Amino acid sequence: MATTSEMRAGPAPRSLRLPGIVLGVGLGGFVDGILLHQLLQWHHMLTSTNTDRIGVKYYSPHTVSGLRMNTVWDGIFHTVCWLAVLIGLAVLYSRVTHDRRRVWTSRVLWGWVLAGWGLFNLVEGVLDHQILGIHHVHGGPYQVWWDIGFLVLGALLWLGGWALQRSGRSVDPALSL
Repeated sequence: MATTSEMRAGPAPRSLRLPGIVLGVGLGGFVDGILLHQLLQWHHMLTSTNTDRIGVKYYSPHTVSGLRMNTVWDGIFHTVCWLAVLIGLAVLYSRVTHDRRRVWTSRVLWGWVLAGWGLFNLVEGVLDHQILGIHHVHGGPYQVWWDIGFLVLGALLWLGGWALQRSGRSVDPALSL
């Protein structure tokens, strides 16, 4: 049986970092895709290709054929998010062999998940909104402010997640309690 000092010590922050971040990237992508693409319909993957920086053909979301192509690319995006969640779960379960409930309720794991969501916002916001210009959070005259808000949210999620995981107690996921 593990002693109290063994239960508190261990490599949990490092061993939970990768699966937490990958889960956060996938879940953050799902929030973006479900909320902004589907429910609010503010944008789809290719809604700003009429003004993009890479020359992708424009598919207007206001025509049936354009919406169909945007929906296909939204589906590809959701597939990548789904794969990220599956990979994050696989890595987590490969590292956690005992006392899974304790890991699922740890601040360390959920801090890294929030950090991963923030990382998703930062990478997606810089790459798709700024560099490629294939879509924006909410197109129109104030789109730059929506895009900046998305990046600020990403930075806050990353910092909040990092702080949350630092406040968590290390738990060795391989120890049996």
